[in-house]
Amino acid sequence: MPARIVDAAFLTSASKIDEAPAEGIGEVVFLGRSNVGKSSLLNSLTHRKSLAKSSSTPGKTRLINYFDVVYKDDDIDEKYHIHFVDLPGFGYAKVSKTMKYEWQKSLNAFIKNRRTIRMFVHLRDARHPEEPIDEDVKNYIGEFIGPDQCYLEVFTKIDKLKQGEIAKILAKHPGAILISNLKKRGIEKLERKIFDIVIKGKECR
Repeated sequence: MPARIVDAAFLTSASKIDEAPAEGIGEVVFLGRSNVGKSSLLNSLTHRKSLAKSSSTPGKTRLINYFDVVYKDDDIDEKYHIHFVDLPGFGYAKVSKTMKYEWQKSLNAFIKNRRTIRMFVHLRDARHPEEPIDEDVKNYIGEFIGPDQCYLEVFTKIDKLKQGEIAKILAKHPGAILISNLKKRGIEKLERKIFDIVIKGKECR
């Protein structure tokens, strides 16, 4: 049986980088537009129904949420701890320009300077696969991502698409993982991918 997530718990929330847990454990950052299904994916991945809570108001959450996640490799009966990091959703926040600027500044500092980030999981809505804001985020991360970090595109809500539409996404975004929280499609693939790269140190491709 491949390695799997056997436990997960909320750790802490931070509004800026100096409130985050001490660096040391490998981190997987989840980011995406508000309403992309980030909370649902985190719950599906960790096999917890309400580990990550979604807000009824898109863009309302402005905290960086940390989760302690435990993987188990059954082949060698070994457990590993990593952190999942849920970043605030972008795109819909109804806040003042001053607050938005300060918020964005804190997120930029976190993403660029947090040395224990091993993987960026960028969630994109499969129904709107080429949103300019998503392309901006992809390019932004590409400007500073380190050789020991991995960028992974994950397209959510693929149960809403026809096969031809799915094929177009894969043709334009090779290496992307397609997810359906509703039908639990792609969840195990992402679970294994995170383990292989963050814990086993395999090459990101």
